[in-house]
Amino acid sequence: MTKRKHNKSKAKSHFLTYIAWTLAFVTVILASLAIGYYVGFNDAQAQAKKQHSMKEKKRLALLQKLEDSNLKYDKKSVNDRLKEVLKSTPPSSLKEVQNIDATHEYDVSKLAEPPVRKKIIATTQKPKLAIILDDVSVRSQVEAIKRLHLPLTMSFLPPSKARPNSAKLAKKEPFYMVHLPMEAMSFTKEEPFTLRVDDSQSKISKRIQKVQELFPKVKYINNHTGSKFTSNERAVNKLIFELKRRNINFVDSRTIADTKVPKVMKNYGLKYISRDVFLDHHSDKNYVKGQIKQAIRIAKEHGTAIAIGHPHKNTLLAISESKALFKDIELVLIDKVY
Repeated sequence: MTKRKHNKSKAKSHFLTYIAWTLAFVTVILASLAIGYYVGFNDAQAQAKKQHSMKEKKRLALLQKLEDSNLKYDKKSVNDRLKEVLKSTPPSSLKEVQNIDATHEYDVSKLAEPPVRKKIIATTQKPKLAIILDDVSVRSQVEAIKRLHLPLTMSFLPPSKARPNSAKLAKKEPFYMVHLPMEAMSFTKEEPFTLRVDDSQSKISKRIQKVQELFPKVKYINNHTGSKFTSNERAVNKLIFELKRRNINFVDSRTIADTKVPKVMKNYGLKYISRDVFLDHHSDKNYVKGQIKQAIRIAKEHGTAIAIGHPHKNTLLAISESKALFKDIELVLIDKVY
């Protein structure tokens, strides 16, 4: 009996020893896993920190490079920057920003005179001058204009096969005009979808609707060419009827002296807004500078003035070199003139 108890006790002792060794083995395994995880985590964390540090160094190096580039860029004159933009212009659109004159807008030998206006009484407010740049249609023109850092009103031509992206470019701008093609007395290079004197009210209305769809923020439209159209009262009446209905203002480019726009605007009880000075009837830079001075003189005499030019090389350079002249007037967008 005693021997049986002894054997039983011995077996129990062996069993407990087995359990103890098993628990110890499990503990060692768990400890190894824990240590491995901790070491691996630390290694991963160290690797992540190293990668982050490398990225940060690259970012700082890039920022420094950009800063150095900007410092170098800021040392350049506006004229140099403009020349760079013009130099990098794609060949397909280079003609849009070169030394070409803007006589295509006018098919008459003499420019139409500005409307007769009353001189203002002395006031403490600065005279306002708006400069509209017509024919904007390609990216290089937009970039060159914006490099001037002046409130210049860009007037975009509707899209065409030659300028498919004009509306897309306009949509990126907070404010713009549309330079709407209209029939001229004699013009060989007519734009697509030009408004014609014989167009019905329905056709003109649909055209303006399409323009508004392409340029949803448009509030001002001026005529591209249009000497025949704007000198026809019936045609102008159909146009102004639709523009008024859509709350779009019309700025008369005055491509002909016998414009009927003032009469029609008066009939509708609307204010007549028109061009006072045409900046680049000739492409010579000094001529453009003289026209800018003329626009400033008119602004001082009447309180406001509107000048029209084009995004040609010498026009933009003349505006850049005339910045000092603008100190006596307030250069504004067209919606701030009246």
